[in-house]
Amino acid sequence: MPATLSAAQQSQYWDDGYLYPLEIMSSDEAAGWRTEIETIERDWLDAGLPLPINSYKRVNSYVVMPMAARLAADPRVLDIVEGLLGPNILVWSAEFFIKEPNTKSFVSMHQDLTYWGLDAVDGLVTAWIALSPATVASGCMDFVHASHKNPILPHADTHGEDNLLSRGQEVVVDIAPEDKTAIELQAGQMSLHNGLTIHGSGPNQSDDRRIGFVIRYIKPEIAQEVADKDYAMLVRGVDRIGNFIHLAPPKDLFAPATLDLYE
Repeated sequence: MPATLSAAQQSQYWDDGYLYPLEIMSSDEAAGWRTEIETIERDWLDAGLPLPINSYKRVNSYVVMPMAARLAADPRVLDIVEGLLGPNILVWSAEFFIKEPNTKSFVSMHQDLTYWGLDAVDGLVTAWIALSPATVASGCMDFVHASHKNPILPHADTHGEDNLLSRGQEVVVDIAPEDKTAIELQAGQMSLHNGLTIHGSGPNQSDDRRIGFVIRYIKPEIAQEVADKDYAMLVRGVDRIGNFIHLAPPKDLFAPATLDLYE
């Protein structure tokens, strides 16, 4: 398992707009993380949370789930991310993307940075950690090679019923099937992609859940240009810029103070 990215891997990331597969942990360890999130799903499904459990999994889970904050701050992941962002690293968001077996849920082709309000696109990288196999059959991500070299392209909100994106946002560009690269990952492996890389994923037609943990890492130099204020968790180095309000990792699951902060 690499401690950091080689010069060749860094070059490949900046050329392609993505990099995979990266070995982060054993399949047994990934199974342990999977058991932990699935235990949370079961124990908190009807526990009287202010929002459905799915909301907390899908948006900023690290604010209310200690295990999400731990995995987002894993030194093995940070060692690799440091090769792209440098020594000062913030977590801007972290969530679980889960597709149930034999379902129609998909993610339309899009560029992440379209709706985030963040500047300095080279100061952000998304890490996608597979906690179960992500294959073509289970609906792995598809990346469009070198598409990060484009600016933000026009998008349309489709609000599709089966689309896992909040607004069903989709890039208004025709993308041929041959232009897509299937990012297949085994449990314990990780991919990285740029915020401008066009990507999406198909439905899970397999008999197992497809569970991915997704972390957006940023440099402190990035700024939020749309919202009045924004939050992030410092996980490595220092932040001498102060563009974000720092979050502390939660100590307990869905504690009242963190639920208030989440809101």
